[in-house]
Amino acid sequence: MLVTRNNNWMPALFNEFLNLDNWNNSVCETTQTMPKMNVSESDNDYRMELCVPGLKKEDLNICIDTDNNLVIEMVKTNEHNEEKKEGRKYLRHEFSTMQFKQMFSLPENVKKENISAKVEHGVLTIELPKFTTEEKKALAQNIEIK
Repeated sequence: MLVTRNNNWMPALFNEFLNLDNWNNSVCETTQTMPKMNVSESDNDYRMELCVPGLKKEDLNICIDTDNNLVIEMVKTNEHNEEKKEGRKYLRHEFSTMQFKQMFSLPENVKKENISAKVEHGVLTIELPKFTTEEKKALAQNIEIK
């Protein structure tokens, strides 16, 4: 009869539950996550809604890059004040940094200067207003031949 002894002080059940065998010794890990997103369109605009629970506007950055892409970035570091207690040793200490970066090609009919965004109740809403037909015609220009 083959007997396997586990010298760990915690039962194997806890090892499996806590995944102790696969721990790395770093205090912080970085996780990349893409938020769930809804995109809708009306005659006047496009609307993007991203699920970002627990984030504040300071955690988010939205810009338009030189290639006419809408770039949405988030970096969130979970910081906790660690109290040093004599005789206390952490068995599992999980602090993390979450981040994502997503790029979207903007349609030609979006008024880039009028894009707006807000965060409410864990939802980032980005409004992308469209040019009207009259505004689109006004953008067209004739080039004088010399």
